[in-house]
This record gives sequence, C-alpha cells and structure tokens, in this order.
Amino acid sequence: MNYNFTSQDRFIRYAKIDTTADPESETFPSSEKQKNLGKLLVEELMELGVKDVEMDEFGYVFGTIPSNSAKENIPTICFCSHMDTAPDCSGTNVKPIVHENYQGQPIVLPDDNSQVIETSKHPYLLKKIGDDVITASGLTLLGADDKAGIAIIMDFVQHLRDNKDIIHGPVKILFTPDEEIGKGVDFLDMKKLDADFGYTLDGGPLGSIEDESFSADALKLKITGVSAHPGYAKNKMINAIKIASQLITALPQDRMTPETTEKREGFIHPMSISGGLEQAEIDFIIRDHNTAKLAEYESLIEEKIQEIVELNPGVTYQIEVTEQYRNMKEILNDFPHVTGYAEEAMKNVGVDPYFDLIRGGTDGSRLSFMGMPCPNLFTGEMAIHSKHEYVVVQDMHKSVKTLIELIQIWEKKHES
Repeated sequence: MNYNFTSQDRFIRYAKIDTTADPESETFPSSEKQKNLGKLLVEELMELGVKDVEMDEFGYVFGTIPSNSAKENIPTICFCSHMDTAPDCSGTNVKPIVHENYQGQPIVLPDDNSQVIETSKHPYLLKKIGDDVITASGLTLLGADDKAGIAIIMDFVQHLRDNKDIIHGPVKILFTPDEEIGKGVDFLDMKKLDADFGYTLDGGPLGSIEDESFSADALKLKITGVSAHPGYAKNKMINAIKIASQLITALPQDRMTPETTEKREGFIHPMSISGGLEQAEIDFIIRDHNTAKLAEYESLIEEKIQEIVELNPGVTYQIEVTEQYRNMKEILNDFPHVTGYAEEAMKNVGVDPYFDLIRGGTDGSRLSFMGMPCPNLFTGEMAIHSKHEYVVVQDMHKSVKTLIELIQIWEKKHES
C-alpha cells in the first residue's frame, strides 16, 4: 500500500482548538468549546464519506463505515478517542511546533525558555533519533492526549476511503468529551453506537497495548465540628479544619500515596479540603488495580477518622463513596482475542507489541463494563498534562498502519 499520511497536519489543526474540560462545571460537556472540535470532525468525517455522521446534544461524535466484505455478521469494531484536554495545564492558544529529524538535543520551548525538554527527564526521546517530534511552545500543554488519537483515527478513515482494496467489516467512529474529568461516557448512547468490540487510541509509547487499568472510587468525607466564639472557646470549640488535618496526617505518608507508589501499587489521594470551623470536607480518590483493595483503603480512612472522633466528643462525620470505574482487565480476560488481534496487527506492520497497565483510567475502562470490551492502543503521546507534552509523528503513522492491519485481521478471522 502507498501510505499518504495526514495525521501530522490533522493533529496540528486539532491541537489549536481549545477543548479544556472544566471539573467544576455542572453541564455536559463541561465546556461548550469542546463542541467546536466536534463540529469540525463532523464536517471532515462527512467529507471522507463516512455514514450516519452526527454530533448529539451531549457532544458525542458518531460515524459509521459500512462493511465491504462478502462475509456476513462480522463483529462491529469501534475506534474511540476523546476531544477534551486536561484542566491541569492551560489549553488556550496552543502553538504546535514540529521539530523535524530530532537528534537528541534539548528542546527549548520558545515562549518560555525555562521550559526545556531533555532526554534525561524524557528518555523515550532517545529512541526517537531521526524522527519528527511535535511540542507546544512553552505556555500550554500540547493536547496530544488525546488529539493524537483523533488524528490517527481520521487518518485511518481516509486510508479506508482511498484504498477500496482494504477488506473490512463494519467500523464505528466515536469521539467523546470530558474523558479527562472522568465523565467521558456518562451520557453515551450505546444503542446508537452499536459496536461489539472497541479500541481507544489514547496510549503512549510505540507498541503499547494497555489492557489493565485502575479500579477507582471517589470518597467524600464530611466532618462536623463544634462551633463556639473564639474568645470563649476553651473546652468548647472543636475545629473541623483541624480534625481534617489530623486525619490527613494519620493516613500513611510513606506508602499508599501517588508519590510513593508505582506499577500495581494503589493509593489514597486527598484531592481537596474545603470548609470552615464547623464543617469541613475532604475529597479523596481511591485507586488500585485490585478492585477488592478499594474497600480496604476506604475502611482505613474510616478507622482513622473514628479514632480521632473518639478523642473529640461532639464531632461527627459522614462518608460517601462513589464508584468511578473498574479495571478493564476484569472484562478483557473473557475476550483475549481482542488484545490478541491488536498484538498480531502490530507485529504484521513491524511494531514490537508489549502489554502495559494504566495507572489511571480511560473511556475504555467504562466502555468495557458497558458491553464493549475496549483495550487502549499507543499513539506516541508522551509527558501528558504538562507543558513538556509531545508526540512523535512516526509513532502516529505506525498507529495508523496498525489500525489498517487490525481491521483486516478482524475480517479474516471471522468465518462467514
């Protein structure tokens, strides 16, 4: 096949559109500007001849590429990426810069010369000598997470349009809002999507297949203290803020925290503390690859607050736990061919595949439990959520090749 890649130009076009998610918003999507990218993607999908293209009221973008195979009942495969970018770093006025034929030198970002991308902190770049690297300008994130995935899928769609000899079953395209704030599929119409299996394009290094994610809960602890006038508070006042502080201090400091864990180690992470004298709240996120351990972490929090309350008569507390997502491995274990086909596709296009786990979640985590087993594949996006974020153009190209091979494997493996 003669590959005429478009993912670099597409990515640059998408990266310039501000789609930052807003975790404080009560709307969906959380920021209306995410729909600006959605509208552009609808236009481009229609120009590429994709069927049933639409963006619904919630900002989900759908499209269908019908089967061109003589076989019937081939499983419908969905490719999915998210449109929003993380609120951790500004996504306004992103200026993508292409560093062609990268040779390992420090990359000084021009809008803030103190922002330097060096191989000592980003060793993946040592494997990319001679490749083209796209960065932001130093004041913003880049948005490779996950506009690299969108560009790859759109490039893949164009290749299917331009190469009718690629025989495949039915393909669904899905672009989601608000993945970065954990709400990416909250309002997704699975009947409208109508896919059997899926792949998110939201992974990092070349060859990675992520089939295991964290399981995640949110825990809100509400503390009620004892109010009194500060001038006459002796033996009366119990400050809820101080109780909250005591709890944070009582939790493990050298383990079970994001800054002390790696690989499959889980954590308890206080995200915010708010309130005043009489009432205070702590919002935690609880993470582990072993779902059963979430209850252990949550019991530890309750054990510690009970100990503190016993020493402070009059103080009360409430704990609310909300399930966020679960480890996709629990579902994918029953469908090993989904990741197996991805592994085979990568090998067929000269990519060395390897299995990795996500110390986080993706839309695929929840989609897997919503009836569409959905591992995560590489895009070349690295150093995400930061001003040092970058993406490797050649990694994107190899991802496009992987999708083209993957969709053909699904067709070939299916017996009519």
